Amino acid sequence: MTYVVANLHGELDKYKALLDKIRFSKKDILYVLGDTADYGSDAVALLTELSMAENVYPVAGEHDFLALRMLSGFDKMLKSGSMPEADFAAEMTAWAADGGAATLEGFRALNEDMREGLLDYLSDFSLYEEVEAGGKAFVLVHAGICGFDADKELDEYEPEDFFAVPESEKYYDDRVVIVGHVPTTSGKIEREGNLIRIDCGAKDGGALACLCLETGEEFYI
Repeated sequence: MTYVVANLHGELDKYKALLDKIRFSKKDILYVLGDTADYGSDAVALLTELSMAENVYPVAGEHDFLALRMLSGFDKMLKSGSMPEADFAAEMTAWAADGGAATLEGFRALNEDMREGLLDYLSDFSLYEEVEAGGKAFVLVHAGICGFDADKELDEYEPEDFFAVPESEKYYDDRVVIVGHVPTTSGKIEREGNLIRIDCGAKDGGALACLCLETGEEFYI
């Protein structure tokens, strides 16, 4: 089966409980729609866990994208023993205050090889995935597709186009777009035409939601 989840934000225990609930096996595939990093105290442990799973595919969210840049800069400082420039220090302080502190703390606890491996893993996150399952075609992105044009190829968009909710969320007629990023008002997976929203606010005490693409079945932790 093919499953989709979003906005794990370091919730390692919920992630493991979800895998148990859906009886996830090597025959299955799981797509993670961004914002795996930051907030939760287990953010780095979660990223490490995901990196070892051959059938789990991460899509980048803005927190993952920023974490990669911040951690890469921090790693260079560790290796060189240099002090950060003022602009970078200010940006890192802002990132730490917006959930990045837990990710930075976990990263600092790794040895050099593990830090390099985590940075390589984050740099390999895709910006979108196109999937066929259960006789339907899906486009999986973190938040939406800003400046959407049905005639425009997905690889023509900028990374930031997938990290914010666009003014219009009308997308394809022949493909279902699945997004995370903004917690649903109902606390459950919400469907609107060919758009499915699956972030149910796990980082703020809500449910971690998962959708099976073949059956449409919903799972909550």
